Amino acid sequence: MRYLLQSLSLALALAGISAPAFAATQYPLTVTNCGQTLTFEKPPTKIVSIGQGMTEVLFSLGLADKISGTAVWVGPVLPQYADANSKIRRLADNDPSFESVVAAEPNLVTAEFEWHVGPQGSVGKREQFSDLGISTYIAPADCVAKINAEGGDGVRKELFTMDLIYREIAELSEIFDIGDRGDALIAELKKREADAVASLGLAPGKNLPVLFWFSSKEVRGDAFIAGKNSAPAYILKTLGARNVVATEEEWPLVGWETISEANPAVIVIATMDRRRYAADDPAVKIEFLETDPVTKELDAVKNKRFVMMDAQSMNPTIRTIDGIEILANGIKSFGLSQ
Repeated sequence: MRYLLQSLSLALALAGISAPAFAATQYPLTVTNCGQTLTFEKPPTKIVSIGQGMTEVLFSLGLADKISGTAVWVGPVLPQYADANSKIRRLADNDPSFESVVAAEPNLVTAEFEWHVGPQGSVGKREQFSDLGISTYIAPADCVAKINAEGGDGVRKELFTMDLIYREIAELSEIFDIGDRGDALIAELKKREADAVASLGLAPGKNLPVLFWFSSKEVRGDAFIAGKNSAPAYILKTLGARNVVATEEEWPLVGWETISEANPAVIVIATMDRRRYAADDPAVKIEFLETDPVTKELDAVKNKRFVMMDAQSMNPTIRTIDGIEILANGIKSFGLSQ
């Protein structure tokens, strides 16, 4: 409901009409989330957050004091939340056990991805938590027009947009009766996005072919490249650039011979602390690109047009706005925006 009110407020503002202040949340509150109906009699008091992106949304809404445990981290927390984060128990860097989540005694579990809490949840199914009286909230960005039945990163049937993140912010704000904080955060993110686009002037992106490389299981093997409907695809569309990949998989594995045919002008390289895969280290990525006989002939490599971007900015999170800003600055620095 609050997401709808936020959209109404924006429409009224564009029409020059002052929107009324939002009323406090009326409980019991019913929210439809990723195919399930959730009912809250009052604001949850204890959260376990699974997924760095989800946790940073909660931090941004001023809910750190309600978080009793976190898990699934790719890199450092946003700097402004480092102190708050240091005081919260980290259940696991990757997937926590169901038992460890329950032991933290939450009455709400929030998850960034269905593969952690969902029909085939690696942490647990939603029914397992509800049987214990624990509500579960999944980021809308991971279930709206997205199929996760096959495991992995899923298949996205429609282009991701930041509206899904704004919906998450608005729904969490309503659940916790902090609508004013949610409205302020959404307004800030929208302004930053508009400013990044405006910074490129009259010729944003120029339809530049751009590749987003997250990682690879083997350095010289196929690479996890952003699909056509992913968060990076939204970044590219926003800036007028073009994705070199046309598959609906979120992060398909693509061979470098195929990539060479598209010959990207810019390669965006994920940076992260995680070292699960051989190419997680950005330095390893660069060395491969500059020494492999196929990749060293790419336009982006010959001209050293590499944009370093933290991995979370490539996921559907509030950091997607950081990704827009980072790539916009990269395009300008390469002299490609004119």
